[in-house]
Amino acid sequence: MPLKLPDRLPAIELLKQENIFVMDTTRATGQDIRPLRIVVLNLMPLKITTETDLVRLLSNTPLQVEISFMKIKSHTPKNTPIEHMKAFYTDFELMRDEKYDGMIITGAPVEQMPFEEVGYWDEITEIFDWARTHVTSTLYICWAAQAGLYHFYGVPKYPLPQKMFGIFPHRALQPLHPIFRGFDDVFYVPHSRHTEVRREDILQVPALTLLSESEESGVYLVTARGGREFFVTGHSEYSPLTLDGEYRRDLGKGLPIEMPRNYYVDNDPAKGVRVTWRAHANLLFSNWLNYFVYQETPYNIEEIG
Repeated sequence: MPLKLPDRLPAIELLKQENIFVMDTTRATGQDIRPLRIVVLNLMPLKITTETDLVRLLSNTPLQVEISFMKIKSHTPKNTPIEHMKAFYTDFELMRDEKYDGMIITGAPVEQMPFEEVGYWDEITEIFDWARTHVTSTLYICWAAQAGLYHFYGVPKYPLPQKMFGIFPHRALQPLHPIFRGFDDVFYVPHSRHTEVRREDILQVPALTLLSESEESGVYLVTARGGREFFVTGHSEYSPLTLDGEYRRDLGKGLPIEMPRNYYVDNDPAKGVRVTWRAHANLLFSNWLNYFVYQETPYNIEEIG
């Protein structure tokens, strides 16, 4: 089934070129079905890129999904046209009375700052708290995962000696958990971060369940509240060339950056990228939508609480 997206969202045309079926609001209103309502709080600097990455993955299920984009008042993005933000994003204050079947909160380029020093910390933690009573299941990604684990459970983050950068093998610690339906014994995930959370801190919190980790990149997937919260430390949503763009950007700025590991064919950027995480990414988002949103959310959305 297609996604229901706001009219004229740039991701629509980009994904149609990939033969992914999406529909705009005008067409979707003619269908007699209650779509799943998913809200995305997009904190990434390149918002159109992140929108497209997430929409690509959310489209790969038999469910109809209606996506809305939320923004915070206390931060003005510098890398996205203001016209785009006005057309497709809504302030949290105008959405706080709404209920949603699912929510995705993205990473943000603030991971090396103490949480309380982030300019929008108060507003975003208010949204975290709001999600617990207004959303059936929330997916926290990268910095948002670290922030959610810290805010709700007191789990600290730690600086890494060098950036965790590349594609890393992972394993499921509970392979029969529904989030892993269809997964291989070993699956691959992109990571791009300067900080980490540690398994020993996760295991000290009875409310948290560590679901997946990597010998190289550490904690990957943590859940709480029976699947109403998932904390994902990697970037499964990344498109094939995202790490390449980050690598070349940092090289161009003269920043200390190593080549992303396990990413280029024969570790040679000139030979291009070997994509090894696409199947896992589609399964992760499909399983989340199916088992923890669609099958758990009430038909009457006002009953979410």
